[in-house]
Amino acid sequence: MASKTKAEPIILITNDDDITSPGIRSLVEAVKGLGKVVVVAPDKPQSGMGHAITIGSPLRLNRVQLFGDIESWQTSGTPVDCVKIAVDKILHRKPDICISGINHGANHSINVIYSGTMSAAMEASIEGIPSIGFSLLDYRYEADMEPAKHFARKIVSSILSQKKVDKHLLLNVNIPSVPLKEIKGIKICKQAYAKYDEDFDERIDPHGKKYYWLTGEFKNFDKSKDTDVWALQNNYVSVVPVQFDLTNYTLKKQLEKSNLFK
Repeated sequence: MASKTKAEPIILITNDDDITSPGIRSLVEAVKGLGKVVVVAPDKPQSGMGHAITIGSPLRLNRVQLFGDIESWQTSGTPVDCVKIAVDKILHRKPDICISGINHGANHSINVIYSGTMSAAMEASIEGIPSIGFSLLDYRYEADMEPAKHFARKIVSSILSQKKVDKHLLLNVNIPSVPLKEIKGIKICKQAYAKYDEDFDERIDPHGKKYYWLTGEFKNFDKSKDTDVWALQNNYVSVVPVQFDLTNYTLKKQLEKSNLFK
């Protein structure tokens, strides 16, 4: 009896920088040939949207021709909307993996909370789809994506080659902005405790009215050598396993033993 041929994996690609960004094109190029690639991404930049979804206005979906023969769609919604509508209206099934990015700019440490890139990946994980968010520590439109492409293909290929993958697998991958030859390898990390010391810069528009521009300085309070911030500062690709369960189990046990709410 002839053995069954394993079905080609379906790779869903999305992002938050919009469907025309160099980052998503680089991600498509990075994984081409590893499976059937389908792109569903926002039609405009959605950085910092976090896990927002569209509920108060219509959600538009249009097929576009931006990546040669690869099926691609743009939506008027958020990165999370892209994942939801891809599964329900385009694929009509869960893909084998969802990858988001390549984001222009860091999504290490506290950035994971605000990131549309990572929220799209997290939505896929919630739906039981193994997922990865990729970010490059370079905000420039003309950033060199080759190192990020190299590691994106390596990591996605490794996950797809596994016989069994946790359906809730969720990885936050950040790539340092240095030439490929200077990257020392991949390091599995924890999320660093860091935050932005924020300020709203007050300005005056041409009509004499005040407006505010959010600014801030990134401050790292975690000096240990197993964090994503340390890895990136030392030219490693950081890989942080993430979860959507936000329960503080240590505090839960403490509260159960205490008489605080009795």
